[in-house]
Amino acid sequence: MTSVAALWGAVIVSGLYHGINPGMGWPLAVSAALMERRHKAMPKALAMLALGHFLAMIGILLPFSMMIVLIQWEVEIRIGAGLLVIAMGFYLLINRRHPKILARVHPARLALWSFLAAMAHGAGLMLVPIYLGICAVGQEETGHLAAQSLMGNNIMTAFAVAAVHTFSMTIAGGLIAVVIYFWLGLKFLSRTWFNLDVVWALSLVLVGAFGIYAAIMGH
Repeated sequence: MTSVAALWGAVIVSGLYHGINPGMGWPLAVSAALMERRHKAMPKALAMLALGHFLAMIGILLPFSMMIVLIQWEVEIRIGAGLLVIAMGFYLLINRRHPKILARVHPARLALWSFLAAMAHGAGLMLVPIYLGICAVGQEETGHLAAQSLMGNNIMTAFAVAAVHTFSMTIAGGLIAVVIYFWLGLKFLSRTWFNLDVVWALSLVLVGAFGIYAAIMGH
């Protein structure tokens, strides 16, 4: 059975991975600092991006936190969540076009843009199999608790997972933004722009498959 430490490590690694991905918004933090010509604009922009990402993670995890309380269906829920993540990955592999709605969001509304970007790219879904695995660890010790208490624990875990993940994402994206802004510049960014769309989609498939495997093996 996957350990708690390994699952929390996956939460952190996925956050770092999201932060490195330009599609999660760190180039917008660089642009904000350059347009306003103030260093302070960058941490403000990063904070707004983090807020939007956190809300998107919570928006995905909370419904599952209420479902996992059905202990007798815990394995089926985890398998279904894994299949959902895999389906999202295949969808993104087939449909390479970026959502048009992101281009319509005003540049100043970074939190809204970040929320929509995370939802559109399935960023929250990537956390679901990991989160369900964390909730399942030690389940035999909590099975006697009342459903309301168990649900409360799951909800708190959802907030903790979203917070740790978002913090890791902000650190990774923030470091890249600082390096680009202070040393490398936008010309370097335009010459070395990297597209992680295919890698992103494949990672969703892999995480979904991992979630299904962990659910079956842990049963």
